[in-house]
Amino acid sequence: MNIQHWCAPYLKKAKEEREYLHRFPELSYKEFETTNYIEKQLMRLGFVVERPLETGCVAIIEGDINSDRVVALRADIDALPIQEEGEAKADFFSTRPGVAHCCGHDAHTANLLGVARVLAKYTSELSGKVLLIFQPGEETLPGGGRLLCETGWLQKYPIQQIYGLHTSPSHSPGTIATRSGELMAAPDEFHMMIRGIGGHAARPHEAVDPVVIAAECISSFQTIVSRSVDPTEAVVVTVGRIEGGTAHNIIPEMVQIWGTIRTFSSAMAQRVEQRMQQICKGIAQAHEAEISLTINKGYPAVINDEKAAREVIKHANHLFESDKVVKMERPMMAGEDFSFYQQYFPGAFFFVGSGARESDSTYVWHHPKYNVDPGFFEVAMPLMVSLALGESDKAGLH
Repeated sequence: MNIQHWCAPYLKKAKEEREYLHRFPELSYKEFETTNYIEKQLMRLGFVVERPLETGCVAIIEGDINSDRVVALRADIDALPIQEEGEAKADFFSTRPGVAHCCGHDAHTANLLGVARVLAKYTSELSGKVLLIFQPGEETLPGGGRLLCETGWLQKYPIQQIYGLHTSPSHSPGTIATRSGELMAAPDEFHMMIRGIGGHAARPHEAVDPVVIAAECISSFQTIVSRSVDPTEAVVVTVGRIEGGTAHNIIPEMVQIWGTIRTFSSAMAQRVEQRMQQICKGIAQAHEAEISLTINKGYPAVINDEKAAREVIKHANHLFESDKVVKMERPMMAGEDFSFYQQYFPGAFFFVGSGARESDSTYVWHHPKYNVDPGFFEVAMPLMVSLALGESDKAGLH
């Protein structure tokens, strides 16, 4: 069984399909055209396709070998609210102002469609069922993974393992990176509203300045990680947006702050929230202001099942040279709603290298110039096919 050989005829199509999807991005939960395109491609292959949610879909592939084995593969399909930049993508630039695939979901989708085409040709080698999940809304709470799991549709199938991947601009094409256990953090969101008393900038003693209060809150939040958390714990508190005021000589009445909290356990998330509330209460009293803090719970942390993670590494080692398989030493603080599937099924998430200077694809996720090197598909497609087949012991090295 030479899986790379099986995938080779579909690599060019995957690259072209990614560029097509890149031209027509759609935001979370609005991926109607994208879903229709995916569904059309899957139905051409003769697969049963269902839509448990309004957007996104799932293909059910029946193998010719009778078995109770069920494996699921997942790709996310939504784009970001971002204005795209970058000459490297000039031939397939987003046609929709303010919306772009600057996180690699177009590549994830094109890759899983390529996997579908390979499996359609080699169902004689497939045991049991494979579910191909094209999921909406990964970028925006509450998360398409959560919504899909809450329908109960997936639970009809006794999924033994579920796998997901992501492009990685920090790894070169040809590499795979993952680890057992903690892989990605739980990303909660917070919003603060600081209400003081507005006034003239030349008479600050007659006002309660929410700008100064906001600065004090932001500085104090940084002490949570440095002074209220065990230094060996991975925690992030970041303010990403602050808004207030209308002119240089006016003290505004209100300032708003938005940010994110990244943790790996619900206990730590509760501890951080408790400290933030205490800080806000104390600063509000000190300045005779009003501060409201709202925290929106995001995705759980991505915790890779040990057996599933071993499967990824085993398949990768059979398909590729051992120096291309990277066992990550530590988890990442980025979040992913693949974690919702892991609440129900054993699963593993992994990264496939997509960053190369030649294709100007080393920009971090969510950067306006973010790009994916085509070499991503040469690893992502064979590895996903191999996981679907469950035949790592027969997969030959290239």
